[in-house]
Amino acid sequence: MLPAAAEPEDYFMTANKENLTENVPLKSEINEASIIRRISLVGIIGNVALSAFKLFAGIAGKSGAMVSDAVHSLSDVFATFIALLGVRLSKKEADRRHPYGHERFECVASLLLGVILLATGLGIGKAGLEKILAGGYETLAVPSMIALAAAIISIVSKDAMYWYTRHYAKILNSPAFMADAWHHRSDAFSSVGSLIGIAGAILGFPIMDSIASVVICLFILKVSYDILKDAIVKMLDTSCGEDYEKALTAYVAAQDDVVQVDVLHSRMFGNRTYIDMELQVDGDLPLREAHAIAERIHDSVEAHFSDIKHITIHLNPAIQ
Repeated sequence: MLPAAAEPEDYFMTANKENLTENVPLKSEINEASIIRRISLVGIIGNVALSAFKLFAGIAGKSGAMVSDAVHSLSDVFATFIALLGVRLSKKEADRRHPYGHERFECVASLLLGVILLATGLGIGKAGLEKILAGGYETLAVPSMIALAAAIISIVSKDAMYWYTRHYAKILNSPAFMADAWHHRSDAFSSVGSLIGIAGAILGFPIMDSIASVVICLFILKVSYDILKDAIVKMLDTSCGEDYEKALTAYVAAQDDVVQVDVLHSRMFGNRTYIDMELQVDGDLPLREAHAIAERIHDSVEAHFSDIKHITIHLNPAIQ
């Protein structure tokens, strides 16, 4: 358990490696709408331009791997649109029909992104395997240098887009944009596979271009699995984990007037967290004083743990 003096944010960021809120500025410092627009524009414009260039290079350079890579980049355009829609819908205020808010729209967007990646990967793998199993490798076209150059440009561009989107996904605490960032990274992996395959084909092994397509497929399927798993976990009210709950328990137990933390349950709700907690306080306190303690702890927890949307506190009289 944490020492009372430890900062909850520091412990949480060390304990929960998958959390998106690492080194995130305060919400008051964030212009979310502006960031969302920037991420979306970079993703859409960058992918459209890159897809067109890679498709041209793949056709002109006679590279099936580069054409597959272009299709993957084009799927990123749809992925960014879905991420944008999911994030915008998740930011809607709670209403009468949805009193807990709309954060789970981000999980829905992540699920769709994962499915797009899955379908893209299977399609690329199928095309590559068909060429490998067909035989007649000596008849396969040998890619030209333009396809090789396109692969290098794609690797650099897509990795830059990954780091850019990942940075702002952390600031927004957005699973959908984090999934979109990994979509960019999977495209960079695809281009690495294309580079190896195209280089091998140019050096006298034409089948390497098709093998590269299959390797690309495996990278994409792994990323798809990770995205789908994360989205499903966050839709099932999964707890935030033992380390996170220990950090929060230690923080609350160190507050004035708290005798003991009896119960703490956490659950993920999209990119936010809900907490249910039972605390022991002096049973002889007047109701107003006990209520004031609960309110003070409620406000302090929500201020120090930025991912918590709401904490419900039930007070128990301290056991004599």
